[in-house]
Amino acid sequence: MGSTRVTEQPTSFERPQQGVADPADARGALLRTPELPPALPLLSRPDDGSVCPTADLAAQSGPPAAAALSGDDDPESGLTASGGRASGPDGSRADGSRGDGSRADGISSASGYEHSQPVSTEPGQHRPRPAPEGIPVQPDAGARADETTRTVGGPGEAGRRAGAPERRTGQGLPPGRPQPMRRDGDRLRFVGAATRRIARGMDLDEIVMGLCRATVPTFSDAILVYLREPLPVGDERPVGPLVLRLRRTDRIPAERDPEGGFMPAPVPEQPAELSVVTNELCEVRPGSALGEVLRGVRPVFTDAPSARAALTELLGEDSELAVPAGQRTILAPLRGRRRVIGAALFLRRPERLAFEPDDLLVAAQLATHSALGIDKAVLYGREAYIADELQRTMLPETLPRPTGVRLASRYLPAAETARVGGDWYDAIPLPGSRVALVVGDVMGHSMTSAAIMGQLRTTAQTLAGLDLPPQEVLHHLDEQAQRLGTDRMATCLYAVYDPVRHRITIANAGHPPPVLLHLGGHAEVLRVPAGAPIGVGGVDFEAVELEAPAGATLLLYTDGLVESRLRDVWTGIEQLREKLAATAQLTGPDHPPPLEALCDDVLDMLGPGDRDDDIALLAARFDGIAPSDVAYWSLQPEDSAPGRARRLARRALERWGLEELTDSVELLVSEVVTNAARYSTREITLRLLRTDVLRCEVGDDVPQLPRLRQARATDEGGRGLYLVNRLARRWGATRLSTGKVVWFELNRG
Repeated sequence: MGSTRVTEQPTSFERPQQGVADPADARGALLRTPELPPALPLLSRPDDGSVCPTADLAAQSGPPAAAALSGDDDPESGLTASGGRASGPDGSRADGSRGDGSRADGISSASGYEHSQPVSTEPGQHRPRPAPEGIPVQPDAGARADETTRTVGGPGEAGRRAGAPERRTGQGLPPGRPQPMRRDGDRLRFVGAATRRIARGMDLDEIVMGLCRATVPTFSDAILVYLREPLPVGDERPVGPLVLRLRRTDRIPAERDPEGGFMPAPVPEQPAELSVVTNELCEVRPGSALGEVLRGVRPVFTDAPSARAALTELLGEDSELAVPAGQRTILAPLRGRRRVIGAALFLRRPERLAFEPDDLLVAAQLATHSALGIDKAVLYGREAYIADELQRTMLPETLPRPTGVRLASRYLPAAETARVGGDWYDAIPLPGSRVALVVGDVMGHSMTSAAIMGQLRTTAQTLAGLDLPPQEVLHHLDEQAQRLGTDRMATCLYAVYDPVRHRITIANAGHPPPVLLHLGGHAEVLRVPAGAPIGVGGVDFEAVELEAPAGATLLLYTDGLVESRLRDVWTGIEQLREKLAATAQLTGPDHPPPLEALCDDVLDMLGPGDRDDDIALLAARFDGIAPSDVAYWSLQPEDSAPGRARRLARRALERWGLEELTDSVELLVSEVVTNAARYSTREITLRLLRTDVLRCEVGDDVPQLPRLRQARATDEGGRGLYLVNRLARRWGATRLSTGKVVWFELNRG
């Protein structure tokens, strides 16, 4: 019995031809079909009981072979009447296979392409067992080398030989091709692997790349992917014309490394590089050939005249891309849930076998899965954009720059898939150069949590504008949360810093306590009554007033920074305190650490598994205002008050060396104090603050805020605020619980 040479078969459904590089092989190796001796015709059993065409072979082989054909056990050949095979003493069978699935010749019967031994017809040798009726038989290696395909016919049907028409298509199989069952199995495996790779993508680029990498070189030698510009989102109805833009191309490299075992691909006579595609933008006109192909949805071969015209319209009249002739190009529309969103072009080189009709089904599956994935990616991108915009609008874009304090902040979402949450921070300027520092946390990580957070933040800003005490602000927030719903729970910490008095007043509603980092490097957790969370109802909140020395840093944060699955909240607070102290030691006892760098160092304490919740962080560096830079007076509401205010302001400016501002300050102070003295019944307060700007504040007990208006030519008054608006750098009015404060600022020379 002659020896058999075994060749590794490719994973593609295309058989490699002799002397032709198979692009389906990932290595790009030049595989050759082995030259094997021809095999004998397969045995078949006619239905009428007549003698088989090969019955004479059975007669020559003796009684055992005849018994096998008649259905009796054949101990010599290993065939049994029940269809099994007799095993030898070592477990091997007469055909060379073993019971564990392996064969004696070293070829596994479970491999994708199994090579059987040539069959001998000499007496005493075993013969092939007839296959069950109606089941296709995989030819042996010799049969494939002989480029012959045979099947065993079903009832009333004789077996077909080479060149017989295929049952499904009615066409003969070309030489050297695998059986239809084998090709169908390869197609199913390829489609399954390709769709899984496409489905792994989350954004648009990953999905398009997955389509290209899955099809080249297994299914095609090159691919071009066109997508609609712009891509519609969800139920949006496009208003402009259908425009396709070349999104991505992929191809087999034209040159390969000979030293690595790769053979260079044949150089075509015409250019075939995708880099020479000149038409990257194509407008699909209604009624055009390309429009009809896209409206038909199904993939088509481009050998038809209409499809060829559509391809020319897609690539452009002057495109230098060489499109192979025949059925070597497939144009597949990409249709999403409601409309066509693009097209994919699959190409094979002239030296490779052309596409088959069944390949249109493969292209349709790839196009469908890719289009649906692109639709999902576009929707996901829009949702992520909305989430980012919602979170950005809920948080302050920039922090204010109040007098006597510097601010820095950070926000981190819980994860990339949960970009919105209920954590927020805020800094609100208050009358008297004070500033309110707020940090809060609404339970949950959803759009609902972000919406509730936005309402609570707006309420806090409104209450801060009324200059209410911190405990009153939390009380009103608690009432607002109860109006929003019974399950609207949140924690909040509200603090007011006064740079003139160097004091801070804090009220807490179930929030983690703040940490104060002193100038010398000592970090302490402030003892603030915790209180109940916002939304509980019926709870009184308590405020405490603490020292806020110059150079100290107050850190407000949410529980996501200090609490996770790996540690409890108090362990995290202690780690935060130690982190702040260690960072302060790096800059020395006389210099506080930079505020932005301090926030980054605090976030560096987060390790793997510590990101269970979103994080809001607000840091405030207390600079304060020195007593020498503050001038404060009380004036009686009488006609002489404006003149006295002008004299006091002039003396303060002379002491500070700001004489160049004397005229402007006297004029504006006189106008504001005159309005206060006209309507006030109690003492009027006048305060000047010298910082980077000169700030003047006038307070009275009248709650009505002044309104800027245009005075007529016959009016005697109404021009005071007009002058303030024209001469001052900034000005404003804030209502207090006991009246109001009108202030303005002037730039120092």
